[in-house]
Amino acid sequence: MSNQLSDRINNLATSATLAMAAKARELRGEGKDIIGLSLGEPDFNTPDYIKDAAIQAVNDNYNSYSPVDGYVELKEAIITKFKRDNNLTYTLPQIVVSTGAKQALYNVAQVCLNKGDEVILPCPYWVSYSDIVKLADGVPVEVKTSLENDFKMTPEQLEAAITPKTKMLWYSSPCNPSGSIYSKEELRGLADVLKKHPQIVVVSDEIYEHINYGVTAHASMAEFEDMYDRTVTVNGVAKAFAMTGWRIGYIGAPAYIARACNKLQGQVTSGSNCIAQRAVITALTEPVSRIQYMVDKFQERRTLILGLLNDIPGFKCNEPEGAFYVYPDVTAYFGKTFNGTTINNASDFAMYLLENANVATVTGDAFGNGNCIRISYAASEDQIKEAIARIKKAVS
Repeated sequence: MSNQLSDRINNLATSATLAMAAKARELRGEGKDIIGLSLGEPDFNTPDYIKDAAIQAVNDNYNSYSPVDGYVELKEAIITKFKRDNNLTYTLPQIVVSTGAKQALYNVAQVCLNKGDEVILPCPYWVSYSDIVKLADGVPVEVKTSLENDFKMTPEQLEAAITPKTKMLWYSSPCNPSGSIYSKEELRGLADVLKKHPQIVVVSDEIYEHINYGVTAHASMAEFEDMYDRTVTVNGVAKAFAMTGWRIGYIGAPAYIARACNKLQGQVTSGSNCIAQRAVITALTEPVSRIQYMVDKFQERRTLILGLLNDIPGFKCNEPEGAFYVYPDVTAYFGKTFNGTTINNASDFAMYLLENANVATVTGDAFGNGNCIRISYAASEDQIKEAIARIKKAVS
């Protein structure tokens, strides 16, 4: 009886990435050979040195409730990581460990937004941003970017989007889904706009920080002295360390925001998994070079998939500088009919590829850009080659 459910849940969209993954599993259950390129999940195993740390934690009898905001030793490791990798200085009260970076983002929205507050989202944005904002009674304000500008928002676009109701700006760099990276100079340009609007808090989602192919150096908005007290830096271990299921994310934030997130989390989930936290201490304190083999492999796959897609008329791609996605513009197919199916938009195209090519992708509509689809290359080279061959056949 849906009328017994809240308006909040009835109005909430289902995560498009998870929905496509579920549909792919359903079709596999029917015996279809589906290649899944929809989920943002590394296809590597968690490194052994991290697994060993978890096993040691089990043997050391870590089995009790953990502190709401994380073990002190983990928070100290996060502080060291922020200083080492980002030149950011945080203290213990500024760090909160959560059950994944998604919960960290949800916490921040809930403690910062009031009804009607506007949140600027450069498009494309990660699929959950908009609905997380809506759950906090905020209003997403989408700023359209283009492939020609590498899907990055300009200072002029930011300025034009700001109103008296603007409370926050959320962005990811490297970006999911486009793989674009804001340079330090580009972030400074945005910061120069924001310094004229001191009421705006920035959420800098850096979960793909270490999956960077060396073209543009990673930079953090909080590096700027005039933005440090207005920026929440979000990160985690899911992507670069192949630890998606371990569910550990964290923030470095102004102390008042961190305290509020701690307060909220104490009423919702309390502390994150104790064994996972102990493993993450090792993940963050060991040299980053220990995960470089995964980044190198992603870069090889990026070269492979771009070459294959660029050989298909109608696909237009930027060259992602980080993460493990391509985000091709597929508007050339809109209005065309294949095998009796008319493609009106990106959602139609993604569903057509699933049903006719047995390849799972994600519609760009889920990311605030209806001209594109997202394709993950966190898959084997053989899977990538076969998937793109199927796509090419389906649209030829």
